[in-house]
Formats: sequence, structure tokens, C-alpha cells
Amino acid sequence: MRRALLAITGLAAGTTALVVLKGGPGAGQATAQDLPAAQAPVAPGGSPTPGGVTPSAAAPSVSATPGASAKPSAKPSPDRRPASRGSTRTGTTPAAPKTTTKAPKPTTRTVTGSSVSYKYGSLQVRITLSGTRIVDATATGMPLGGQSGQRSDDVQARYSGSSGEVVAKQSADLSTVSGATYTSTAYQRSLQAAIDKA
Repeated sequence: MRRALLAITGLAAGTTALVVLKGGPGAGQATAQDLPAAQAPVAPGGSPTPGGVTPSAAAPSVSATPGASAKPSAKPSPDRRPASRGSTRTGTTPAAPKTTTKAPKPTTRTVTGSSVSYKYGSLQVRITLSGTRIVDATATGMPLGGQSGQRSDDVQARYSGSSGEVVAKQSADLSTVSGATYTSTAYQRSLQAAIDKA
């Protein structure tokens, strides 16, 4: 009877200590060592573990309850991955290739004016154009030799060629060559006809 009384008193004292420990601060962190042997934690297999300590008893366990919010993953999603230098992001439209608009190369062509008769014969002016610009001019059919030939040479020297007055002025508005008025006027008329054709 004495033993039974001691056992009941011991059990009551242990239960009281347990209630006090559970109700006090840090009650949720009671370890398996504070529990009586009868209440030792049970391993997943259903049998108490030796020493009454389970591997999970030392660290607080996290219970997964339905509807509980999980912590966001520290792993970045594929779409938000920081781009490294020199890399291209996938899913973006590539830039259109650059197109350069070069001016077309001007075409060179030759245009001949109408034949103009004058006091010393007849002449025709032929001009060479690059695009719309006159780059050369010359007269054909002019008289050769004598005084008429001399006048023709003077007009050719002043007006014709790539560095003549026709290329410089880009028009038929030329100054008259002194002593060769008829030849100058005929040249200008044929030149104007060639410009009009061009």
C-alpha cells in the first residue's frame, strides 16, 4: 500500500510538473527528455526510439496543412532570369536588318542637238550627261581650215570639252566668242536643242 501511495504521489507530481511546463513560456519547445518514459515519442514505425529522442525532436518541425501558404521559392523563374552580357533574351523579336539606301549610280548618255545652218556651213552639238548634269560637250560638222576654221577652233576651245563653258554654266546661255558671232550663235542654238532633248 505504501508503494502504491508513493507511485500515485509521484505520478501526480510528474503530471503537475508537466502541466506547469506546458503552460509556461517556451512551452511548445519541450523536448522528449522532459517527458516521462511512458510518453516518449514514437518513431514513424510505431515503436519508441531509444533514449526517447527522435531526430526531429531537436529541431522544431513544420507541419504542412492544407491551404497553408508556402514560402516563395528562392529559385528565379526562367522568364525573369537576369541577362548576362552578350546574351540575347529568348522570345524577343530580332531587329530587322539595316537597309541602306544608296543613290543609284547616274547613267551616262549622249544627246545630239539638231543641225544648225549658218553663214559658214552647218554644225551639230553633242553633249554627254551623267544623270542630269552635262559633263562634256563638242561640236561636229564645223568647217576646217581658213578663216572659218579659225573661228570654229576658237568656239570649240571656249565652249567644248569637260572644262569648257557649257559644263561650267550647264546651259546654253554662253558668252559670244569675239570675232565668231555666227559660229557662236549656231553653237548655242544646237546646244539648246540637245538640252531640250535631254
